[in-house]
Amino acid sequence: MTRYAQRTLIQQPSISNWGKSAPSGIGVVNGYGVATGGTSSSITVGSVNYTLLTFTASGTLTIVTAGLFDILMFGAGAGGGEGGRTSRAGGGGGAGGKFQSTAYFSANQTVTINGGGGSYSAGQGSAVGTLFAGGGGTGSSSNVGLFDYPSHSGASGGGGGGDYASGKAAAVDGISGYSGGNSSGATGGGGGGAGGAGGTPTAGAGYDVSAFIGGSTLLKGAGGTGGGATSGGANTANGGGGGAAAGGSGASGGSGIVYVRFQV
Repeated sequence: MTRYAQRTLIQQPSISNWGKSAPSGIGVVNGYGVATGGTSSSITVGSVNYTLLTFTASGTLTIVTAGLFDILMFGAGAGGGEGGRTSRAGGGGGAGGKFQSTAYFSANQTVTINGGGGSYSAGQGSAVGTLFAGGGGTGSSSNVGLFDYPSHSGASGGGGGGDYASGKAAAVDGISGYSGGNSSGATGGGGGGAGGAGGTPTAGAGYDVSAFIGGSTLLKGAGGTGGGATSGGANTANGGGGGAAAGGSGASGGSGIVYVRFQV
């Protein structure tokens, strides 16, 4: 019986069905399980067919059949720093962390998606069960106490920091996001992106997720432009908000996103 496909013997044990391919969507394919949740779509990556589950809000990954699942997720980006009272602008917020792995699940998993941080606020992480991608660190504020201070870039996802000097820190796991840009005088720093650091006032670049979800180049998680004009996009994966112009509030970071896929 070794000449017959093992998954056929497991899922279709009758003699008449030996050697036939298992129908799409049932049982384990190459060790992968089956699950539901989020928004489901069919994708093809490198000639391999998958079901993709996209979570843009918190929910449950419901395991129908235990097995392997590929995961790509991004924590939320942080808000940009506040501008000072005179001619000092705020630093750009840092992008949230990125986490990619293949995990075995035999029970339902809680999926957590958080919104991006507001002005001078850290982003919160995304999670699938105990797997976690940290949020971004805030851009520093030059509007502190009675004086205006030079602003610095936001910490990357989970990077170091403290008060006006270098931005607030945030939790981290997986791979840190990129930092926001420094301010320069009255020009705010750009928010960090999922694929690159922010500048002054340019936004950090997004991350190409097409290798995971299929299709042509698809960038997720670009940061916001400095000056407080633009925020990291909602559910576009962790871009940091731009730092504020003098006297203004920093832009918000982008909310997180979670992708889960399995072979069919």
